[in-house]
Amino acid sequence: MRLIGNLLWLVFGGLWMALGWFLAGAICFLSIVGIPWGRACFVIGQLAFLPFGNEAVDRRVVTQREDVGTGIPGVIGNVLWFLFAGWWLALGHLFHALLCCITIIGIPFGLQHLKLAGLALAPIGKTVVPLDRAPAR
Repeated sequence: MRLIGNLLWLVFGGLWMALGWFLAGAICFLSIVGIPWGRACFVIGQLAFLPFGNEAVDRRVVTQREDVGTGIPGVIGNVLWFLFAGWWLALGHLFHALLCCITIIGIPFGLQHLKLAGLALAPIGKTVVPLDRAPAR
């Protein structure tokens, strides 16, 4: 079922948004300062490419320890990310969510776009894990 969902996802805007994440990551990698944001873009881009069966979670919960991305520098990084790139990707996901939710069959894909829109606002300190390894809520 995940395979079918992921294949349909690519048609319902997932391919374009994944390419947007990868482009943002490539732009971030042009400078040494942007490497942490570029890394986050590629991690989230993989989720945007194949979201069914995976989930984005706080890295602190998975690793059971603080790191640079989950502490105060991560908060500052997320603020900078939001100002320069996050809201553009979030708008793209919101646009695709709206298009998907117009039809009944597209609602699950619209919900995935909404999750990714929220993630686009603050991706630093997050990681992607398979659903079977995701911590319980």
